[in-house]
Amino acid sequence: MNIAIIGGGIVGLSSAYFLNKAGHQVTIIDQSDLTDGCSFGNAGMIVPSHIIPLAAPGMISKGIRWMFNSQSPFYVKPRLNGDLIKWGYHFYKSATKEHVAKSAPALKSLSFFSKEMYQQLAKNLPFDFGYHERGLLMLYKSKEAEHEETEMAKFANQQGVEAHVLSPDEVQKMEPDVRVDVRGGIYFPGDAHLTPGKLVPLLINHLKEQGIKFQLNTTVSDFVIEQEKIKTIKTNTDDLSFDEVVLATGSWSGLVGARLGLSLPMQAGKGYSFTLPDVEKNIQIPSIFIESRVAVTPMGTSLRFGGTMEITGVDHSISINRVKGIVDSIPNYYPDMNVAMPDMKDVWHGLRPCSPDGLPYIGRSSKIKNLTIATGHSMMGLSQGPGTGKLVSEILNQEKVSIGLTAFSPERFD
Repeated sequence: MNIAIIGGGIVGLSSAYFLNKAGHQVTIIDQSDLTDGCSFGNAGMIVPSHIIPLAAPGMISKGIRWMFNSQSPFYVKPRLNGDLIKWGYHFYKSATKEHVAKSAPALKSLSFFSKEMYQQLAKNLPFDFGYHERGLLMLYKSKEAEHEETEMAKFANQQGVEAHVLSPDEVQKMEPDVRVDVRGGIYFPGDAHLTPGKLVPLLINHLKEQGIKFQLNTTVSDFVIEQEKIKTIKTNTDDLSFDEVVLATGSWSGLVGARLGLSLPMQAGKGYSFTLPDVEKNIQIPSIFIESRVAVTPMGTSLRFGGTMEITGVDHSISINRVKGIVDSIPNYYPDMNVAMPDMKDVWHGLRPCSPDGLPYIGRSSKIKNLTIATGHSMMGLSQGPGTGKLVSEILNQEKVSIGLTAFSPERFD
């Protein structure tokens, strides 16, 4: 088949990789030149440990508290916007224990499946992208965080995700080169990490070598639908026709979906990162600072810090205070690490596609017969990208899918 993938992030690239391997002709259409985006500057974590969706009990009360702190890790910009109000309503309805209990097994299946795909890619791709399976440390300093995280570890173990509660000394033993000042930590040995700045550009080059076409700096403006199929994709350059279409447009999926008459509630969750080059005494294991929600990942001799979730719409401005919040948190956990405020030109930002219930949209459209949807992975796009790409390939090849997709139905908010 001749297949168009709209969106060239890690989900679109992974879909292209597996569809190409299955013998299809693939064209990736993207509004950018693919030299930036969420798949580049993120924390590089592959986290099967993250089985709790963003919509969970306590998130609304925390969010309200954090809204009044300019350095807080989570912020919703108040605005009279119909899409935001609809998204907020669904988020509120989803932030329940029942939703978490139902979602955790589905997220676990997708994340572990995606990690298997990463293991395959690390073996089969002709380049190294810094893939390591060293696990993840969740570090905390307060009694409240300790209670929440030990409960989370218990829940994870019940769900079949290995988790160990560590004392401060046990945490320190895992980081021989850097002093760590914490009350304790949770260690998830099944997690992994990679260097996105290696993976994404090298994967793009590899796909080009395999004959995949890239139509870049191309904005999709509309669609012509005939007999419940996309007949034409109208763009700013020309009109295009394909047998099948994959929608993987990240934070723009709600807007693009609306042009197809689909309801895909989506908000862009802005995150920031900056990277220290040539760190003399680096950490060994990726970590997350629980109280400040900052992710820290070693990437060779570099060290990346990332964090915040700003629900501000498709907005590319940088909040200096939120970057300062990340910087100020570092010596609380690594007291010998004195990190200066980065120059604003060195601060990366990306827009994560957040569905209101914290689950991605993956599956075939029942309304448009030649459309498959793969988007809305929130902070987990890199982690779940290859697994999603393989599932897209299985759907289009009409094969039995490797995991259940009911929880990820793109039509669950119709």
